[in-house]
Amino acid sequence: MIRSACLFLLAALPLAAAELQLRIEPRWNNDALAVPSAEVATAAGQHVRVTRLAALLSDFQLLKPDGSLVRLENQFGFIDAGSGRLTVALANVPAGDYRGLQVRVGVPDAVNHADPGLWPPGHALNPQTNGLHWSWSGGYVFLALEGYWRGSGGGDAAGFSYHLAKEPQRMTVRFLAPFQVESATRVDLAFNVAALFANRRLAGDDGSDTTHSADHDALAGALARSAERAFFWLGAAATGRSVAASHRPVAAAGAGTPYAFTVPAGFPQPALPADNPLTEEGVELGRRLFFDRRLSGNGGQSCASCHDPRAAFSDRVALSRGTDGERGRRNAMPLFNLAWHPAYAWDGTKRTIREQALAAMTNPVEMHARVADVVAELGADPRVRADFAAAFGTDGITAERLGRALEQFLLVQVSHRSKFDAALAGTVSLSEEEKRGFALFMTESDPARGRRGADCFHCHGGALFSDFAARSNGLDLVAADAGAQNATGRADDRGRFKTPSLRNVALTAPYMHDGRFRTLEEVVAHYDHGVQRAENLDPNLAKHPKAGLGLSADEQRALVAFLKTLTDHEFSRSALPPEEAFAGLE
Repeated sequence: MIRSACLFLLAALPLAAAELQLRIEPRWNNDALAVPSAEVATAAGQHVRVTRLAALLSDFQLLKPDGSLVRLENQFGFIDAGSGRLTVALANVPAGDYRGLQVRVGVPDAVNHADPGLWPPGHALNPQTNGLHWSWSGGYVFLALEGYWRGSGGGDAAGFSYHLAKEPQRMTVRFLAPFQVESATRVDLAFNVAALFANRRLAGDDGSDTTHSADHDALAGALARSAERAFFWLGAAATGRSVAASHRPVAAAGAGTPYAFTVPAGFPQPALPADNPLTEEGVELGRRLFFDRRLSGNGGQSCASCHDPRAAFSDRVALSRGTDGERGRRNAMPLFNLAWHPAYAWDGTKRTIREQALAAMTNPVEMHARVADVVAELGADPRVRADFAAAFGTDGITAERLGRALEQFLLVQVSHRSKFDAALAGTVSLSEEEKRGFALFMTESDPARGRRGADCFHCHGGALFSDFAARSNGLDLVAADAGAQNATGRADDRGRFKTPSLRNVALTAPYMHDGRFRTLEEVVAHYDHGVQRAENLDPNLAKHPKAGLGLSADEQRALVAFLKTLTDHEFSRSALPPEEAFAGLE
């Protein structure tokens, strides 16, 4: 590995080019490290369990034998050990011999502070792809390392959360090692996570094992230097197989008039379903179906019965009653900005909106309908058949088309015009209390360094106010509901639920997957001092002192005041149902 600065000349790119794959293998010293990991021992005798390791890569440079340099301009990479995404495919690499390479962990300032909406779905820098962009906090996180630790004597696990960002923590990794690129070639590097815990002991119950690269944060600088030294060369070899091909489905041809979907300023580009193109007619059909009681088994409920547009498409009760009067077991989630969700339902078991919509329609505890009966009843209505023909080209009514129409309607329910958005645009001003609440929202709680904050942004950062990840937020020591375990089958995911967006949160009470909290004040109090330290409590909560955040009553009120600025009153009005269906919501 090269530690000193080197002067290289820029080489002209020859015509012949190939793909260079850069694979980074997480390790704990000499052993492979799966993430989430089992417990491993640090040099200080403490025990660590890693639950997240993710990073952004840029500034790829290759050193040729004559000392010239090949720069792979405008190429970026994202690795995430938890999902197994460990390989970055670099395109248009000139064929030939090389004797070294360089890569930066992080992104340049110009990219870091650019509009994240520039990057298409699936791109390494799209916030929906990497989950490492927190908008107003200063751009991207370059390297995220999270998990749990306990002392050599055992006891309850505490959390650690290391997020390296900003220019001083942009890391440079250089190697001198010969390799050749003729066809698709892979370079393997190792990243020794144990190096970040060498020569240090994790702190006790003072919340200091955390960093978000705040100014004058010595821990962030030390971790960045350790990370640079944690990379090791493993080898290089031709693979003959490209990994860069897109796996997105080919867009389906749709009937009707294309619908103009607009991505709001500051929002990332969503991955809209290519097999269900949005049309004006499809959206309108979905709207009518959403408010149509014939989708339930006894004709007594529509989708809107539990997803009221006046409450941001949520319900106003902890647990909704189904068409037969039976209580459900989870709170009805609000339905907006669904185009950006990676999965649906509280436990993430539904991969598409159409799947979730049909599941609610057929669930015996919810709408309790038989698809064949719904199709037959709708098919007897000439107007409905005409609507299906306008949306899909023929008047055939099927379960698939029902789901696709509902999906189109729900995809275009976009909420982005809150008071907070207007304040960002400079057209209104937040009150002093609201500003204080926003500062608390965006400040990492770090009592050991004198920083007071509510630390909300780790899970609710970015323009969408959620990363939509499944997390345990300390509601119970032992979860009664399996949660995300239903989707993954992993015992460690029991009691983890999808992080909801905080947009329109003042309209969507009661809160949590079971509706246990009636007010925002109760929610804030939970995170301040009511968190239960479950074994799989999210590290960003487990890192806090056991006594809690210690927010004052004024600080808690300020936080609630800020959360109320996220209400989009225009969305609530524009999403009202057609007049003929409005009475069905009462």
